[in-house]
Amino acid sequence: MKKIVIAVLALCLLLSAIAACGQNEGSTGVINDSPGEVVSSGVVNVHNWGEYIDQNIFKMFEEETGIRVNYSTFETNEAVYALLRRGGASVDVIIPSDYMIARMIDEDMLEELDFSNIPNFELIDERYKGLDYDPDDKFSVPYMTGTVGLIYNSAMITDEITSWGALFDERYSGQILMFDNPRDAFAIALKYLGHYINTINEDEIHEAYDLLVSQRPILQAYVMDQIFDKLESGEAWIGPYYAGDFLVMVENNPDLAFARPVEGTNFFVDAMCIPKDTENKTNAELFINFMSRTDIALMNMEYIMYASANAEAAAEFANLIEPWQYEIMFASDSVLANSEVFTHLPRNILELYDQLWVELKR
Repeated sequence: MKKIVIAVLALCLLLSAIAACGQNEGSTGVINDSPGEVVSSGVVNVHNWGEYIDQNIFKMFEEETGIRVNYSTFETNEAVYALLRRGGASVDVIIPSDYMIARMIDEDMLEELDFSNIPNFELIDERYKGLDYDPDDKFSVPYMTGTVGLIYNSAMITDEITSWGALFDERYSGQILMFDNPRDAFAIALKYLGHYINTINEDEIHEAYDLLVSQRPILQAYVMDQIFDKLESGEAWIGPYYAGDFLVMVENNPDLAFARPVEGTNFFVDAMCIPKDTENKTNAELFINFMSRTDIALMNMEYIMYASANAEAAAEFANLIEPWQYEIMFASDSVLANSEVFTHLPRNILELYDQLWVELKR
């Protein structure tokens, strides 16, 4: 019932937006006469996390603008960074997380945005503007926000889960999943040990590394998107992941439960950015503007169950879900007070992470 109500509301908002805006004047999309052939000015290449957008939106965007969406996915911030750093990739819009945006800005990897093409930026909640990773709001438009927690099978684990320590508990040997990226994996170990996730203390980072090494014998796997199949099917019992994904996963397996560990967790803001020297910058800005529109943000939020940075959409959506879903999806002030946002780290610390991660995964 929830999906039907939200879909109807999104359709009403969409019809109103189309009536008001027509065909998005200023679009540079051009379709060739040849069937199925689109010139470069009519394309936008979008690179995003897996399971993190309603792809039905692409057809709507194409119908309004004449701009075709080419879509691909990545599993970690580090993967999209490496892709751009290698060069040669045709990518116009990326949606990395806060700390990676800061790194890309620092390394001159992003284009400054022309906000005359993104008027819907005014719909973004003020709480997510001017943040440390992009303090002048020059390079990014916030997309979704959320927290990290523990997802576990309550039919298999009957104890109350309250701590990151569950990921290091030998009773669950062979049933534990762990993030397959260094920043998230080390953050969990650091929080469990009582350290800040943005520490630059190398002794603390090595202590976290030792903890992760001790975890390896009881792990089933390092995963990212694979966590969906493994936890939904009961192949694994417990793993860390994002609150929004839990709300999708629990629909397929009602035995799954979600816990925010007492030691605290990570609160993140993912944002839409344009890589340096893109060939389709205006198209990319039009796509970002489209994704920031209230009806589209609402439709997208209903599909992926993350908290949109669009204030209007978030307010509408809060009235359409169950209280327990709201509590997980929209972090409370008390949860945020016990959370940390990843920040960009000095180069020597990033190199240390890379070195230790390679050693850990050998």
